[in-house]
Amino acid sequence: MAESLTLAVSGMKCGGCEANVSNKLNAIDGVLMVKASSKDKEVTVEFDAKQTGPSAIKAAITEAGYKVD
Repeated sequence: MAESLTLAVSGMKCGGCEANVSNKLNAIDGVLMVKASSKDKEVTVEFDAKQTGPSAIKAAITEAGYKVD
């Protein structure tokens, strides 16, 4: 069953930042869709809750060098 999570993320300033976050999140098993917006300073992730969850998603964003607010 797919779930959706929208997180406020600071540090994204451009399309390259959006791509960096998207690539990091898409590498997680169970992530189905990522929409990163530097303009809105947020990331929306659709994921399979049986394979991953909010803690792994937040950790990946942090590992990519951004801050989950």
